Amino acid sequence: MKDVMIVTGVSQGIGNAIAQAFADQYEVIGLDVGDDPNVKGLHFYQVDLGDATEVKRVFEDIQNRFGHAHVLINNGGIASLVKPIDELEIDTFKRVIDVNLVGTFSCSKYFLELNQNQSYGRIVNMASTRAHQNDPHWDAYGASKGGIIGLTQSLAISLSDRPVTVNAISPGWIHTSDEELRKIDHAQHPSGRVGAPRDIVHAVRYLIDTRNDFLNGHNLVIDGGMTKKMIYEE
Repeated sequence: MKDVMIVTGVSQGIGNAIAQAFADQYEVIGLDVGDDPNVKGLHFYQVDLGDATEVKRVFEDIQNRFGHAHVLINNGGIASLVKPIDELEIDTFKRVIDVNLVGTFSCSKYFLELNQNQSYGRIVNMASTRAHQNDPHWDAYGASKGGIIGLTQSLAISLSDRPVTVNAISPGWIHTSDEELRKIDHAQHPSGRVGAPRDIVHAVRYLIDTRNDFLNGHNLVIDGGMTKKMIYEE
């Protein structure tokens, strides 16, 4: 029987690419507030990651259907709520934290129950380079992703008595839309191009490898070198 992988945020973008990449190797379970992406072999649940009661219900159903899980990819989140702080409602800020950070914690908590007594476990949390450097008005998102990095590091220590590793990935610019890119979009990256979902898939494959148990509590930045670049206007 295949090992079980749970991926949140599978309806589009990076999460969808991860689900497709591992559907042959794992029994992949996808969670998303959006519609079923109809990925071949994917077991889909529609769920709001910001609602802890809904998340618990879904994981209970996974327990009943599959009995266990080995890999959790916490990819789901809100990325588009960009407002100046004087226009950003507190409830909106809390909503981003609830989905992105509390949702990551909730899924990790219930995943660990599914992973109990398994020979290994892998948690990969999707953070962002916006936790380290940002544009104006991304305050809620940046705070949530910074929290995910802190949670990753803390969980790695808290779970040191179990065969479970917890790592994060901080993507930079990963192109997931049909929008046409300009030459300068690629050229400004030290690697010469904008990132693609496959770049994140490669990293996930590395982090969840059963032999890779010495990399733990790490935040892997995948940004084509952009966060190492001096960005000052001449």
